[in-house]
Amino acid sequence: MLIDVLRSLWSEPREPDPPRRVWRDWELVGILVVLAVVEGFVRTDLVWRPWSVVVQLPLLVMLLWRRTHPLLSLAVAFGGVGLLDVASIVAGEPSPSLYTMAGLVVFPYAVFRWGSGRDATIGLVLMAIPHAMNMVFYPSDPASTAAGFAFLLFPSALGASVRLRARVRERDIVEAQLLEREQLARELHDTVAHHVSAIVIQAQAGSTLAGTDPAAAGRALASIEDEARRTLQEMRSIVGVLRRGEAELAPQRSLADLRRLADDDGHRPQVDLELVGDLDDVRPAIQTAIYRIAQESITNVRRHARRATHAEIRVEADGDEVALTIVDDGEPSAWSADGSTGYGLVGMTERAALHGGRFEAGPNLGRGWTVHAVLPKAGRPS
Repeated sequence: MLIDVLRSLWSEPREPDPPRRVWRDWELVGILVVLAVVEGFVRTDLVWRPWSVVVQLPLLVMLLWRRTHPLLSLAVAFGGVGLLDVASIVAGEPSPSLYTMAGLVVFPYAVFRWGSGRDATIGLVLMAIPHAMNMVFYPSDPASTAAGFAFLLFPSALGASVRLRARVRERDIVEAQLLEREQLARELHDTVAHHVSAIVIQAQAGSTLAGTDPAAAGRALASIEDEARRTLQEMRSIVGVLRRGEAELAPQRSLADLRRLADDDGHRPQVDLELVGDLDDVRPAIQTAIYRIAQESITNVRRHARRATHAEIRVEADGDEVALTIVDDGEPSAWSADGSTGYGLVGMTERAALHGGRFEAGPNLGRGWTVHAVLPKAGRPS
């Protein structure tokens, strides 16, 4: 079992796309460099002043590469500290390390957060070597020794835990996207089934009337052609949508069902509905998408918008597009943009994108939250 765990750790790949270097990284290095220089001036017990300071300053600069090259930067930093300790041991002098070098504790975190399993294992060994030498040549009491190891192991464990949390979050986002695609595929399935049923009925009627009323049979064929064209559009929408499970038998929602969200008595806040423009030519699948986004938004308002008294759903036709806007007056900290409220925002974004639309959500300047989605009336272009 232990061998399997170690083998799994060793084969763990590096984290892809580490964050770029930002101004905070330069600020951290600048602060540590200034502290190291000041320490070099004020510490009278420091061995080999000022050369020990000059040697250790570049080790702090390696913090700039801790994400993109975690093992290399750690090896340079702790290797430099180890060489200084070896030189002091040979010369019979105390350790020349600066107190400021405690900032190197960032390296264990970085190698476990961004490096591969091999990097983390090798880095742990490289960090332990200088500490082990200090234990041998600069012995201290057991409590200090344990604290020294904890000083290295705690940031390592923290980096690993943050990495695991990020992995779990990525997995949850993917699952939320897949669930949204599954629900969308079921809705599209039912819409297509409706069109196919209409085609079958029209074909049966045309076959019956072909001998007695050719004109009526012709109208039936025209209706079949129209239904078949719509069905083809729906089928094209299904392409690329992941579908799992069997289709649900419940009728699919439309813009008319938005009234239920507004008229849901017994729930706060009050919800008003406004429909603007010509919405008759909005495809059924797009109507369902608008309803689902509005439903998720109102659910979030009722669950997470503290002290919200009013919400408004506005659906407006604008040329070939239809826009959905939901605004509430709850406290601005009620919702969480990172998806911690069940990844509802992830699902709404995925639904809008699959239909060829766009989605955005965020806090208002004062109170409340706004959700805005724009979808093409005819769905994603084929």
